Amino acid sequence: MSETFPSLRLHSRGGTVVARDGVVVSFFMPHDHKLVAQVCWRALETYLRAVPSQSLSWYGAEDGDVLELDEDGWEVIRKKMVDRPSRLAWHVSLFDLPGGTGGYQFEYHSNRVQLPLCVGSSTAMSFSFPTEFLLEQGPQRMRALVLELARELPFHFGYASFALVPQDGSWSAGKWQLLDEYSARYLGVDLSTTADMGDVIGLHALGAHWLTFLGPPLLERMGGTEALRQALPFPEVSLLPMEQERLLVTLSEWPQAIDVEQEPVPPQYRALACFLKPFMYTSGEDAGIENYLDRWRRRLCP
Repeated sequence: MSETFPSLRLHSRGGTVVARDGVVVSFFMPHDHKLVAQVCWRALETYLRAVPSQSLSWYGAEDGDVLELDEDGWEVIRKKMVDRPSRLAWHVSLFDLPGGTGGYQFEYHSNRVQLPLCVGSSTAMSFSFPTEFLLEQGPQRMRALVLELARELPFHFGYASFALVPQDGSWSAGKWQLLDEYSARYLGVDLSTTADMGDVIGLHALGAHWLTFLGPPLLERMGGTEALRQALPFPEVSLLPMEQERLLVTLSEWPQAIDVEQEPVPPQYRALACFLKPFMYTSGEDAGIENYLDRWRRRLCP
């Protein structure tokens, strides 16, 4: 079986591609940088082995500049992620193009955890791939790669989804009218916002996706694996227990764009979305991009 995906592009007023279709893989961990730095670095190494060489060639400097990711640049990134200097926040953005996006990106955002756990408590990390990578690899190899990325991560929530991936994780550029058109038609498309979500998600979920990862303490609050099994009695769904009391929920063989002009929403996607709704993050904003994204996250179970 093969899958057909739409070609989605958002352009800046100057014509640069600032968001495009692809697959985004994101994880959210309720732990301080010092506890997850090593495993996150190993996940980045796994990503680099899987994608074509030089897929990540640029990085965002702390002064806002974009610099070439040469040997010196990689040393800067390694020190930031692994040497763990004493600071309040860590931010790493790696990408394939100095302007616009070709589909390969990596983001890491961590803020010092304050206990008791509350808003501003998570480490977030994401990996992006162009749709062409998924088509070349196929869904089984893609799922295996995502599992390898997740293997050591102490996440409470994570996912892999067909997505509209913005340049450097930002929705500040692009034509909003076209974004509205895409979101009205393709209900399976994730609008990636890892940088913004990492310090506010707390211990919440972000909706139903092709691959949905659940871990402690969120999974326990939901009633554990058996509660998911009862909520998702569909032949397309598989539940894979992972070490450290984590769970992978797979909703379909391929990621789904869910083109509502061509097909209804798959019932297993709607069922998981409704199951997760009481546990989902909401910004509480009544206007702007945050309100837009709140509504989008609840599109499958309003």
